[in-house]
Amino acid sequence: MPKMKTNSSAKKRFKVTGSGKIKRAHAYKRHILTKKTTKQKRNLTGTTIVKKCDEGNIKALLCMN
Repeated sequence: MPKMKTNSSAKKRFKVTGSGKIKRAHAYKRHILTKKTTKQKRNLTGTTIVKKCDEGNIKALLCMN
């Protein structure tokens, strides 16, 4: 059986925490920022945890199963 390959785009987008949860960046912070409020842009800064329902798909892409 050959080795599993990690999905290249997934390894750039997601990081795994020490407890095994997956961190991701917020979307909608790249461009067209003039029409977004300062509060909205501030809340999109930083990272958040991936939802439980999406975790399985991302772990498969990262070869964590």
